[in-house]
Amino acid sequence: MSDTSEAKPANAQSRRSAEWFARAGKYGFIPRSWMKSQGFSPEMFDGRPVIGICNTWSELTNCNRHLRDLAEHVKRGVLMAGGFPLEFPVTSLGEPLMRPTTMMFRNLVAMDVEETIRANPIDGVVLLAGCDKTTPALLMGAASCDVPSILVSGGPMLNGRYRGRELGSGTDVFKLDEDYRTGKISKADVEAAEAAMSRSAGSCMTMGTASTMALLTEAMGIGLPMNGTIPAPDSRRAVLAEQAGKRAVQLVLQDIRISAILTRAAFENAVKVAGAIGGSTNAVVHLLALAGRLGVPFTLNDWDVLGRDVPCLVDLKPSGRFLMEEFFDAGGLPVVMRRISDRLNLDAPAIEGGTIGERVAEAESWNDEVIRTVDNPLTPRGGLVVLRGNLAPDGAILKPSAASPTLMQHRGKAIVFKDADDFRARIDDPDLDVDADSVLVLQNAGPVGYPGMPEVGSMALPKKLLAQGVTDMVRVSDARMSGTAFGTVVLHVAPEAALGGPLALVRTGDIIILDTEARRIDVDLSADEFERRRQAFVPPKPAYDRGYGKLFLDHVQQADKGVDFDFLVGGSGTPPSKVSF
Repeated sequence: MSDTSEAKPANAQSRRSAEWFARAGKYGFIPRSWMKSQGFSPEMFDGRPVIGICNTWSELTNCNRHLRDLAEHVKRGVLMAGGFPLEFPVTSLGEPLMRPTTMMFRNLVAMDVEETIRANPIDGVVLLAGCDKTTPALLMGAASCDVPSILVSGGPMLNGRYRGRELGSGTDVFKLDEDYRTGKISKADVEAAEAAMSRSAGSCMTMGTASTMALLTEAMGIGLPMNGTIPAPDSRRAVLAEQAGKRAVQLVLQDIRISAILTRAAFENAVKVAGAIGGSTNAVVHLLALAGRLGVPFTLNDWDVLGRDVPCLVDLKPSGRFLMEEFFDAGGLPVVMRRISDRLNLDAPAIEGGTIGERVAEAESWNDEVIRTVDNPLTPRGGLVVLRGNLAPDGAILKPSAASPTLMQHRGKAIVFKDADDFRARIDDPDLDVDADSVLVLQNAGPVGYPGMPEVGSMALPKKLLAQGVTDMVRVSDARMSGTAFGTVVLHVAPEAALGGPLALVRTGDIIILDTEARRIDVDLSADEFERRRQAFVPPKPAYDRGYGKLFLDHVQQADKGVDFDFLVGGSGTPPSKVSF
């Protein structure tokens, strides 16, 4: 990797690791001696940069189960560049298995990362991420310490293949489930598809949250070129990991910290790229939280203002047809960024040295069906829409590229579900008074209400309407939805129902008005009726009264602030730990 940075080298004695390994007497003897018990030679303590390899490997997280192997390639790169690699684990977040939802634990992992870095002799860090929340969690933790950092994603899994067609993670699950619920396929068909969909290590190969965050990491410059698209089993992923290890050493030597890369310009680029790739709505809360850690001025409104007119160029499920293997083969994110380069901050720094503009200047497309041109987009407006109104005074979002154009202006009767359990119990009831024009409303699925703000916002359509051929309805909630999901879904309503937000006051039969062009989501109620219902509101009983759950409930912010903890906004710095012996 070329390096055009002009940052000044940092003196070895000024590095954090020197406080442990360069000291005379017992204060240096003890840490060196204990480390030498692992077989490290004296040369490893000669002042070379110590590079932490932050690993979210776990057999409970398929997306990340190959990261132990990938870490070995990072180590080789660190050693090649003259650094001292030390791998450490942090909590892993596996989307398919963890309950109540991984979003509840994103902040916990960020704290794990931050405190591990702060407490140990780490000069710089390589962040190994994969599944959805691991990427923002690792970036948030490193950002709070502001150490030299580079992120390596695990990459997407291989395309699913089933009976002559390709299956995409998540996206085709929803479709298979609809077919099964309406009797079009059998249980044996579903079981066969299960084995065919997920056939390698790696994250979802659709444009889910994992792929979105890996791509935005690349777009923001904190990940190397092609970080977002190289398939997990591809040998080029290992090469990228080695390059990241080498670069991490150079970042420390030049004292290039994460805050020097993740600037306001980088966040602006991320919003525009998210629109161009048809990225997951979950990127909203993650980037808001990350900006809060860095002190970068960045708000929910920026998602609408910056991304409003960005065309979606990547024809990838759930918005389009293809999967991540095709996206990689077509040239990956550099092609997308070159095609929207007139909208980007091309002078934003890139982690390999130089600028984002220099990175993408020579990018070539090898398939204009997968990565479309600006004059032939998948959708003319790929950016997210931020909605406000009396139903969402602090904001809500909608993803136009995954929605039905005919529903973008809509008026319908609310069918209200008090929580996710109520929804599951009643949605397929043949006596449910619902039609295609109804608006499904889910309450108490926000950060506090569920708790953790799960991906239940893309509510399944009623079985009886599926049988009639209905394929989409307007849905409104304070929840999130999977990046692999699709439909006309209003999400992240703030303030949430559990805190007495207007969503809690909606009743079945109320008229919901969606007007995306006007950026409005309203319920047709008078101010007097709203106030009457507000006076009668009784908050739900807290889900936790101890432990991390209580900490979460007491300190989590709302969706428009990124769902981070209020006491973690801003950085902590990385002062050397006090000597304790």
